[in-house]
Amino acid sequence: MLPEKKIAVVLMQLGGPDSLEAVEPFLYNLFLDPDIFDFPFASIAREPLARLISSRRAKKVQHRYAEIGGKSPIRELTNLQARALELELSKSLDARVFVAMRYWHPLTVETLEEIGKDKFTEIILLPLYPHYSGTTSGSSLNEWNRRFPAARMDAVPVKVIRDFHDHPLYIESIVERINQALPLFIEVKAENIFLLFSGHGVPQSIADSGDPYKHQVEETVRLVMQRGGWRSPHLLCWQSKVGSSVWLKPYLHKTIPQLAGQGVKNLLVIPIAFVTDHIETLHEINIEAREQAERLGIAHFEMMPALNDSPTFISGLAELVLKNV
Repeated sequence: MLPEKKIAVVLMQLGGPDSLEAVEPFLYNLFLDPDIFDFPFASIAREPLARLISSRRAKKVQHRYAEIGGKSPIRELTNLQARALELELSKSLDARVFVAMRYWHPLTVETLEEIGKDKFTEIILLPLYPHYSGTTSGSSLNEWNRRFPAARMDAVPVKVIRDFHDHPLYIESIVERINQALPLFIEVKAENIFLLFSGHGVPQSIADSGDPYKHQVEETVRLVMQRGGWRSPHLLCWQSKVGSSVWLKPYLHKTIPQLAGQGVKNLLVIPIAFVTDHIETLHEINIEAREQAERLGIAHFEMMPALNDSPTFISGLAELVLKNV
């Protein structure tokens, strides 16, 4: 046990509505984020636009959440990750692990209140986004910086783990998940199973501005394929596009018809940029993409579950924390 140190670890995540009634206010918080939606005169127009867009999208999005159980599982799954990490850290460190969600409870300000109830010697911020983007980790860290001064903890040093896209245990945890999914294709050789990596997309303009997200995801895919050693064909595509602007290509919903047209019959989709199952994996991939694939004649479709509280993944998070203490 490291002496005289008491560490607060803050896992930062997107968050998700915990009921169908929470969908609209969750969307409102999302569209109100200046790190996501910025445009000329945004300081004047952002709030009314956020209200308009969230109210218009709420019913459609509520229907999707209804199909996966009436809420997002992201809070419960992130809490499981937090407890598992706290247990792992307890072997060598006096640490408490907190969760701060960007767009729904527990919000950053609520988490800061909880941290302030105890006396910590150090705070480590660990966004649960393996790949850094200003739209994800950057947004969470900006929100922290806006709220932190009011918490009156200026004397407590804060460290940030910016990304972990190439950490060996993160890579290993994905390889393990893929190896667990491959036997679902009974009596099918690995070279006959197409591995389709799917990352959450961002506008092309953000990638062009120097945001490292795209290149980091590509590097993760390269390392996973290298470590896995499979002879399977593979491709990286992108999902969750919103609006009319150009996002990272190829798009998931356009890639599946192309693969079907090429005769692919066995398809494993790997949600490469998601460490926790939520609407993008459980509905966009496991319902929408699955239905599309089956409609187009792909005989066997599977989705690799997100890492969630994979012991290997949790060990990797613990290594990242200990390295920064």
